[in-house]
Amino acid sequence: MGKYTLPEMPYAYDALEPHIDAKTMEIHHTKHHQTYTDKLNAALESCPAEIQDKDIVDILSDINSVPEAQRGAINFNGGGFDNHRLFWNNMKPNGGGEPGGSIADAINASFGSFSDFKEKFSSSSAVIQGSGWGWLVYNPSSGKVEYKAMPNQTSPRTEGLIPLLGCDVWEHAYYLKYQNKRPDYISNWWNVVNWDEVESRFSKAK
Repeated sequence: MGKYTLPEMPYAYDALEPHIDAKTMEIHHTKHHQTYTDKLNAALESCPAEIQDKDIVDILSDINSVPEAQRGAINFNGGGFDNHRLFWNNMKPNGGGEPGGSIADAINASFGSFSDFKEKFSSSSAVIQGSGWGWLVYNPSSGKVEYKAMPNQTSPRTEGLIPLLGCDVWEHAYYLKYQNKRPDYISNWWNVVNWDEVESRFSKAK
């Protein structure tokens, strides 16, 4: 089995200042994401070869095929590994604004307008109890984009949904700068959203 390694960041830790501070980004990447990566590898070592040989995206998409003894660890740490891979690329320096192209049309079709979507996403993610993520996902069953809140590190893939845009609302994602002001963090996070990446993911999902 090939071990998973911590992905490199696509920009410097201070690149998202002032919206997300450099120290938070460094700790989030080198400590938290590294831990999910290490614990995913450890959990996979106890799995049958047919699980080990799958990509983590395929494992999460068929989480019930993982033996029960390892399922919880792989759901949590595999989700944490994959969620954060997406998260770093969901953001970029000088991001934000409104999307264009097919993702804008899909958002308007599902939510009425971009401003209505942004309000739904922000308000729903702000009140997630404890730790979790707010997601814009593509639902292959309906052919539409939807908002989905997920607890802890559980991936939308485990429910047959394709993650497009995720906001990490674990306290470690914002506490150094925003303390307990999660809504302020989410409000500022919109300024670094990488809509080009979201559009690319949406095109592949369809």
